[in-house]
Amino acid sequence: MKDDQVIFPFHVAVPVNNLKRALEFYQNHFDVEVGRRSEQWVDLNLYGHQFVLHLDEQHEARQHINKVDGKQVPVPHYGVILSMPEWRKLAEKLTFQQVEFVIEPYIRFEGQPGEQGTLFLLDPSGNALEFKGFEDFSQIFAS
Repeated sequence: MKDDQVIFPFHVAVPVNNLKRALEFYQNHFDVEVGRRSEQWVDLNLYGHQFVLHLDEQHEARQHINKVDGKQVPVPHYGVILSMPEWRKLAEKLTFQQVEFVIEPYIRFEGQPGEQGTLFLLDPSGNALEFKGFEDFSQIFAS
């Protein structure tokens, strides 16, 4: 990433089978602000990104699994890249709250280009979430 590159907020919309339960999950586990909403959807500010929960009462998450670092990574998945201090804070909070991780927090590529913290969990509708942490954002695309 170039130093003069502007970072734009991302927009992601995901289906949930129970809007109230999904909203409670995101409010309890993440630093979100609720924006516009209706009976069918809710806009969330998730770390500066527009993350929208859309009601689909018939939604059942279907995921493919890819092996990465010997771990079962669910695909598709969504998430946010945080600073390492923010990632550690989130990992500690989720661990304290005893969430069930798909992949527990760990450091990937330790001591190599692209070193990052990562963790995976599912929301109540089965949507897979990954949160990453970087000490140096210039390493996000390092190879």
